[in-house]
Amino acid sequence: MSAIMLQGTGSDVGKSVLVAGLCRALTRRGYSVRPFKPQNMSNNAAVTMDGGEIGRAQALQAIAAGVPPHTDMNPVLLKPQADRTSQLVVHGKVRGALGAGNFRTARGQLLDAVLESYRRLKAQCDMVVVEGAGSPAEINLRAGDIANMGFARAANVPVILVGDIDRGGVIAALAGTRAVIDPQDAAMIRGFLINKFRGDPALFEDGYRQIERLTGWRGFGVVPWLSATARLPSEDAVVLERSRARKGDQVMIACPILPRIANFDDLDPFKLEPAVDLVMVPPGRPIPAEAALIVLPGSKATIADMHALRSQGWDVDIRAHHRQGKPVLGICGGYQMLGRRIADPDGMEGPPGSVEGLGLLDMETRLTGSKALERVEGIAFGQSFSGYEMHVGTSAGPGCARPFAMLDEMRSDGAISADGLIWGTYVHGLFTSTGLRAAVMDRLGSGSSFLDYAVSIEDALDEIARELEKHVDIDAMVTLARDGMS
Repeated sequence: MSAIMLQGTGSDVGKSVLVAGLCRALTRRGYSVRPFKPQNMSNNAAVTMDGGEIGRAQALQAIAAGVPPHTDMNPVLLKPQADRTSQLVVHGKVRGALGAGNFRTARGQLLDAVLESYRRLKAQCDMVVVEGAGSPAEINLRAGDIANMGFARAANVPVILVGDIDRGGVIAALAGTRAVIDPQDAAMIRGFLINKFRGDPALFEDGYRQIERLTGWRGFGVVPWLSATARLPSEDAVVLERSRARKGDQVMIACPILPRIANFDDLDPFKLEPAVDLVMVPPGRPIPAEAALIVLPGSKATIADMHALRSQGWDVDIRAHHRQGKPVLGICGGYQMLGRRIADPDGMEGPPGSVEGLGLLDMETRLTGSKALERVEGIAFGQSFSGYEMHVGTSAGPGCARPFAMLDEMRSDGAISADGLIWGTYVHGLFTSTGLRAAVMDRLGSGSSFLDYAVSIEDALDEIARELEKHVDIDAMVTLARDGMS
């Protein structure tokens, strides 16, 4: 069985998309493929078929490989809760919280769990495509590393280093990585890829050869700017404030960017609708008055984000929006914020305490008990949907007598206010349903093409795979994966 690992000169160089595209390209060639990321840090997660959670990027990569997402694809997941604290998820289940200091000590102990998952995946397929995290050039983090070279050396997996030419300085980034890392780590790297190139690749020929000369690594290709990436779910919060031009006839959906925003990919299906202007509102700016719908997103730290929402004055904007007869939707943590109060008596998110909610739904939330992780199906606004629950706590009160949705086995979910303008749900991913998305947009007075989101994702992955086939030496990558470090 074979494996290859893509690491990057830094974060957001496009490793996740390249792994997804490579998984699809190899699958199209007839290989059985599995994606793998030893350690991920993200508050965008997906529920797997085996009842755990993994990073959203690995779930997308599983789709690219044509297999159900599994917890072995991302055995260690860190979900930031505060500036120096993250929830630790191992093999899909919460194992507690780690501070920035003690994680550096604890992560080395997680290598066995990582290798256990890797070996299981490797036994199932022809090839494992591994994604690193951050950069191997972060040599201050090398001791106990399980995300990059620590894993590559333990599993004896050859590495291809990805550089992002769009951000500039790609020659220095690649050559500099070669210069600063340990010689044994450098020996694991067998080549490089240039990613996000705009224009004629021939113009970079000299730079490409300079990198080969300076590093001693061979090049595997120059990947052009992949426009299809915009149609894929985004995992990293760094993309949230990137805006696009608005068309005058679009209906606006606005979502405030909370400090601990989670699962913001819930709104990606709206982003692709031509009739929608999806606006992610950064701190320091008001929620636009022209918004037809305000969405309060999921949160990894609901009480802290409730305080942040008030500190930005967004609570005032939301109430004004409601008084104008326009709807507000809360998803998961956002749903909890719509109620009267959020209590955390056991300190699930931090110090025990409580906070007053917006009071737009007649219910209260207690953050107690085990974490709900479940794939669900249901009906809302007369339309069927599928999605998943991923939350701590329960919400109860008179407002829940008017549920947002009925789930399988006739279990109610969420709440709708008496005036019908405030909607709250615990279900993530429900707007991938074309019918439900159309029903919401109909309530906003908007027409649309109502695209099939799942088909759009598949088409984007196929397009990326075709581009990789044209611009990357995939045959050489397959040979490298087969030969390993021999």
